[in-house]
Amino acid sequence: MPRPRRSAPTPKTKIAPAPVTPPAPPAPVAESTRADLRAAIRQARRVLRKDHGISTDIERLPLLTWIMFLKFLDDHEAVDETTAVLRGTRYVPLLPAPYRWRDWAAGEKGLTGVDLLKFITQDRALRPDGKEGPGLLSTLRSLPMTAGDDRRRVVRQVFEGCTCGLLSGSVLRDVCALIDSLHFTSRDDVHTLSLLYEDMLREMRDAAGQNGEFYTPRPVIRFCVAALDPQLGETFIDNACGTGGFVVAAYDYLKSQAKNAADLALLRASVRGAEPKPLPFLLVQMNLLLHGMDGVRVDRANAFTQKLADYGPADEVDLIGTNVPFGAEVTREDLSAFPPDRQTNDSALLFLQVIMARLRRTPSAAGRPARAAVIVPNGVLSELGTAAAIKKDFLTDFRLHAIIRLPEGTFAPYTDIPTNILLFDAAGPTEAIAFYHIPTPADRAKFGKTQPIEATHLDPVLAWLRAPVASEHSWIVKWGDEHRAANPPAAPHRAAAQAAADEARAHARAHRELKAKGADKAKLAAAESTLADAEARAKAAQQQADALYWPVFDLDHKNPSGKAAAVHISPAKLAAQMLKRAERLTALLREMQTEIASQP
Repeated sequence: MPRPRRSAPTPKTKIAPAPVTPPAPPAPVAESTRADLRAAIRQARRVLRKDHGISTDIERLPLLTWIMFLKFLDDHEAVDETTAVLRGTRYVPLLPAPYRWRDWAAGEKGLTGVDLLKFITQDRALRPDGKEGPGLLSTLRSLPMTAGDDRRRVVRQVFEGCTCGLLSGSVLRDVCALIDSLHFTSRDDVHTLSLLYEDMLREMRDAAGQNGEFYTPRPVIRFCVAALDPQLGETFIDNACGTGGFVVAAYDYLKSQAKNAADLALLRASVRGAEPKPLPFLLVQMNLLLHGMDGVRVDRANAFTQKLADYGPADEVDLIGTNVPFGAEVTREDLSAFPPDRQTNDSALLFLQVIMARLRRTPSAAGRPARAAVIVPNGVLSELGTAAAIKKDFLTDFRLHAIIRLPEGTFAPYTDIPTNILLFDAAGPTEAIAFYHIPTPADRAKFGKTQPIEATHLDPVLAWLRAPVASEHSWIVKWGDEHRAANPPAAPHRAAAQAAADEARAHARAHRELKAKGADKAKLAAAESTLADAEARAKAAQQQADALYWPVFDLDHKNPSGKAAAVHISPAKLAAQMLKRAERLTALLREMQTEIASQP
């Protein structure tokens, strides 16, 4: 139930010699119990279900989030105002009256019904102060900003994508009354609300179906951050941060290293994020506020906006932790940021290139190489073609030291696509890659919504990473040796392809000269046939070279101790094996032919 309207006593002016523009803030209120908080959130969600304008949790949670966001801002504004009064300084509010929570949503004051909906949604409407003026969302989207004004920037970016799909003003009024009972100035309340918010994000992921891009299991995120082992002073970013799971986890990991105010300021400046879509951006901002991270910067930005060639030292970071969007739609504008021979419709491979461009090539202040923990689908490991060229850059410039194969159902019910964690650093090139396949516990067929992956399933992998060895669930691939071994067999075919290509160019010149001289059709046809033959030989030789060399960039290695190792061979590897056998067979036949010819 909503609390009664709170009084707003005027502060005494004896301790405030300077004039204060805003009215005095509300008096402090008592903390809510956890049961009260849970009941208020649960009741607010129940009330929202009465409205026919929104029909799913995917629509309700963003609405509830921006309402909570405004209450949070007003509670903290009240604290800042009180501090300014006590210090005798002038306070400039973030939001002007009558657009603050206390003006239109607190207690029983303000508008209701149709008038409330109009004030929220329309560009101009009747305001709570009885005057006509800009509506709430319109005002928030156009807040004036000055240089370095991060708070107004965040509010503007948050509300650029916010809507109110409600049809009933009374439903909105009831929800506001329930949210008004929450106290965001209480540490205990905020901690409880952060846990409740995590639950809501999880529910939203479950309800999202194909759009379930909002939630990565928290144990997986914490594992990735622990594997990175961030140190205070190192910079961290997740440039596809969704609701901020990696950003929050990195901040929490580093928080224990901050011993004073200067350390805390350094921490807040060192952890960053970026998210292009309006809904996740709203959700991540609320998530940061609930975790006491309002000084941490998360930008509304698309990682593909900046051309890959334009990244420089100012863009580099020491740490990247992310679950790259896979299966996302890639636009022509996105592809234009990448070199023509590295363009692909696989969004995960595009993100991998951005990560490579952003990792610092020199050691951090802690003396450690820049490093990354990146969740990718299996296709990133197994794809060839353009993907192989990207992976060649990756494995040449970076040291991929571990691939953690996540068990089936880790991301259920959103997707059952097999996924992996790549752990790598800027101390390339890659030599040995340690693989670890996390087993599914014996008490279940796979992980899922009701039996999710937990920290206990990941802890043994952290211990193993300190000194990787082969075991029942792990194996070591000497990839550097495999790469060096792939070159000699391919080299003769590559040379033959080059020779045939040179020959084809010479024949093409000859054909042009014949045509310019008006040669007869027979000569032109013969020249064209010779040219086509050279081109075909060049193509065939190049295909043979490619079939022998590029399969080494298929990193989808199976556990040699498992039953699947005998059957799971990629088409590219199978073709390479068949080609090698065919070459051996051809050599044997030639030996037999020579021996037969030498006989009398």
